Amino acid sequence: MNDAAPAPTPAPAPRRPRVRAPELIGKGGWLNTGGKDLKLADLRGRVLILDFWTFCCINCLHVLDELRELEEKHRDTLVIVGVHSPKFVHEAEHQAVVDAVERYEVHHPVLDDPELATWKQYAVRAWPTLVVIDPEGYVVAQHAGEGHANALRTLVEELEAEHEAKGTLRRGDGPYVPPEPVATDLRFPGKAVLLESGNFLVSDTTRHQLVELAEDGETVVRRIGGEGEFREPQGLALLPDGKVVVADTVNHALKTFDPESGVIERIAGTGRQWWQGSPTSGPALDVDLSSPWDVAWWQGKVWIAMAGVHQIWTYDPETGTVEVAAGTTNEGLVDGPAAEAWFAQPSGLAATADRLWIADSETSALRYIDTDHVVHTAVGTGLFDFGHRDGAADQALFQHPLGVTALPDGSVAVSDTYNHALRRFDPASGEVTTLATDLREPSDAVVVGEDVVVVESARHRLTRLRLPEEAVQVESVAHRTQREATDVAPGRLRLDVVFQAPKGQKLDTRYGPSTRLLVSSTPPELLLGGEGTGTDLFRELELNPEVTEGVLHVSAMAASCDDDPENEYPACHVHQQDWGVPVKVTEDGAARLPLILAGMDA
Repeated sequence: MNDAAPAPTPAPAPRRPRVRAPELIGKGGWLNTGGKDLKLADLRGRVLILDFWTFCCINCLHVLDELRELEEKHRDTLVIVGVHSPKFVHEAEHQAVVDAVERYEVHHPVLDDPELATWKQYAVRAWPTLVVIDPEGYVVAQHAGEGHANALRTLVEELEAEHEAKGTLRRGDGPYVPPEPVATDLRFPGKAVLLESGNFLVSDTTRHQLVELAEDGETVVRRIGGEGEFREPQGLALLPDGKVVVADTVNHALKTFDPESGVIERIAGTGRQWWQGSPTSGPALDVDLSSPWDVAWWQGKVWIAMAGVHQIWTYDPETGTVEVAAGTTNEGLVDGPAAEAWFAQPSGLAATADRLWIADSETSALRYIDTDHVVHTAVGTGLFDFGHRDGAADQALFQHPLGVTALPDGSVAVSDTYNHALRRFDPASGEVTTLATDLREPSDAVVVGEDVVVVESARHRLTRLRLPEEAVQVESVAHRTQREATDVAPGRLRLDVVFQAPKGQKLDTRYGPSTRLLVSSTPPELLLGGEGTGTDLFRELELNPEVTEGVLHVSAMAASCDDDPENEYPACHVHQQDWGVPVKVTEDGAARLPLILAGMDA
């Protein structure tokens, strides 16, 4: 007989909230499934991650890269489904989604949801948002923004173990069926530059290489690099010494290519993505960058459209250093001194003697920096207004332009990507006109004599046009984002950013507060109180009853570290997201606005 006291029963793990996952519906149908329409029942027994994304969004592209390792490691138990949820009208076109899935090498099923039906079912408020569903079909977590790879890895492993023990885990091949490859000389080219030889150098983005084409713009002279050297390269700029600087976008680096010797050299970036708190200046090879999208030579430096953090940086070849030149990392359209300006995914640059022109894609804007380093907006009004409208600059509209090119007469050509058009802005007259239509996602243009050569990214080619003396007449179209506004009550509004540190981690408070919250609004008059920066992830806002609608801009960041007292150097992770929440102020609206950064809203 054993008189020893029985061992205490371990406390059960806290139960996760269980919410039944709504069905996946989308009018555009399914991609990467071999033609099969998937239902949630087909995915039962697997851990499922829904990735709500749209292909214009640089943060969504970052998350696609974050998920690749997880997807590969757990390929027999985990299914990732991309739910494509458009912001721009062009992104609701099915062929555009098909192109984007190939362009960005999405190797999992994608639901094309042009009317945001599944987005609404899951009450999503931001791109990107990740929703985790367990093998029994219940939602167990939601994450918005970037930096959640470690938390997802921990949760997936936990769900695998739990459902293996319950007998509810099903292993095997997933539903992904790759599409047939297509043979073309270029595949989603990004940018082009005219070499001193008269040939063109093109960033062949999806094939991770540069391609030199003869003067005809068609004949392949040579291919340079490949995935071991470049990853989705974009911008190109000719330097005074004849070398070409390359924005090696997904490698978060700048490289030079010497057309004479063929030598490729990294000149800036570490290969790691820049996060809040990282250095913003210093020796170029020691400072992290974030998705450099275009480059231009101006005022003796390489200027960099740092799309991933909504800033403009510079690289100085004399000192071998980089630094931030303009932008705060906040996403939006704010002019003024360079250090105070806001950008939204700047993606195209062009230099003239007195201006650096910028295609600011997410605000559908054409902007510039003058020689006094002050930022101005020539065309564009903000994150949610876009369209195809010519005329006076204060009324004209673009739709997600990716390129800008200086023309010989002092005007600029804008590669108006999602309008499939080449547009022109004349600073002298203040007028916007359309030079050419029926292009397919133009992303850059190069002037060659009296011609302009356009990079037709989604037609996989360069297209030569004669610079027209007269503009093309087009019917005016104006759009606003189709996201539904959130009804909120006038007066006091409680803003809660929900953040639960991943299992095994805690907020990193070693060097002070580990959270940050920034709030502003468009128009500014929408907020009577509560705007500005603070360290709490909640805020009491005061809404102006005189302003009936607008957009709340919310930026949140939280840093968490491994919770192990024995580890002197715990691994830490930054979680961050920007929200632009369209709101309608109405008497019966909500008095609380929850935004989920990580976890579930209780």
